[in-house]
Amino acid sequence: MSNNPYYEAISKMEQAGVDADYINGWACGYLLSPKREEQRLTEAYEAGYAKGLEKDPSGFEAWVKN
Repeated sequence: MSNNPYYEAISKMEQAGVDADYINGWACGYLLSPKREEQRLTEAYEAGYAKGLEKDPSGFEAWVKN
């Protein structure tokens, strides 16, 4: 495993089965990328983006797909 917190967080979310929109939002926020265009925003993406801006890898459990 890498010592890079970005890759570690993404890997942990993927392994846990987190919603892809949340992961994408988290990654975009973490990297300070612009948000998606308005018509493509989802609740999961917005939640991930907010956590990514904070560089906070916690709290994704609510977005695990069943």
